[in-house]
Amino acid sequence: MTAEFLHRPCPLCGAADSREEAHSRRRAEALGFAELRGFWSGLKEKPFFSYHRCADCGLLFNPVYFHDAQLAELYADMAPNMHIVADDSIIATQRGYFNRAAELAPLTGGYLEIGPDAGHVVREAAAVGDFDHFWLFEPNRAIWDALRSATGGKPTILQPEMDDISVVPDGSVGLAVMIHVLDHMLDPLAMLTQIRAKLAPGGTLMIVTHNEKSLLRKAMGVRWPPFCLQHPEVYNPGTMRALLGKAGFADVAVERSLNYFPIDFLALNAAWALGLKVDRLPLPSKAVGVRLGNIQTFARTPAAG
Repeated sequence: MTAEFLHRPCPLCGAADSREEAHSRRRAEALGFAELRGFWSGLKEKPFFSYHRCADCGLLFNPVYFHDAQLAELYADMAPNMHIVADDSIIATQRGYFNRAAELAPLTGGYLEIGPDAGHVVREAAAVGDFDHFWLFEPNRAIWDALRSATGGKPTILQPEMDDISVVPDGSVGLAVMIHVLDHMLDPLAMLTQIRAKLAPGGTLMIVTHNEKSLLRKAMGVRWPPFCLQHPEVYNPGTMRALLGKAGFADVAVERSLNYFPIDFLALNAAWALGLKVDRLPLPSKAVGVRLGNIQTFARTPAAG
């Protein structure tokens, strides 16, 4: 069925030479688009496109993947990110992301976020920062009212397209944010190059992604949850630095990020990843902070002068 899908070289360096590293029991590229629609949502084990390691730069990516039009159809009905996790866990996690950014980034000028989802980081930025304009790119129009509310009445522009940010003035953004968005993009280099042009001197980009070199990924093998239909590539600290360097960034720092999850949610997902068919576990729903394989990356532009 691969004729239905996009065939592409490495999205980081453009090389065509790669070797397969991970595949699901039923490979997505062997199924048709209509059948894959049924596997698009949810966290239980499902087919994914086979991941290959680029022989030149080391990026782990899908050389066969959905076309843009297919992705638009699939994402049209997708619920907000992490919607099955309790709100207090999401808020705690995203507040932690912003607090770390606030230690490193200027909180002035424009605020740009690609894929802000329900706007938890936007709300923190509006409350704590001194941003003069919010530029938010979110395809889910159903949450636009919530996003406007999150900005606290600051001047705000909302756009549905996430791959074209030309409306943002060049050199105007103090902080740009992408949380679990970059690994959903077919052309991450083009997106990062656009963002680089929008940042003011001394401006900072914060990115949160999964880490395919984490101990969790090594322990779980092909059952690692980020191996899924939504991720055409997955990153590690080395490939993140290489990608950002190619996009024109300097001073790149990669850290392990802290995420909060309910205990029962963690245990249930561990059971699913091990192939155990359970719907609930008699465990508390208290949120705990864990470093389970995500990385938080900061890239800066040179300060003026």
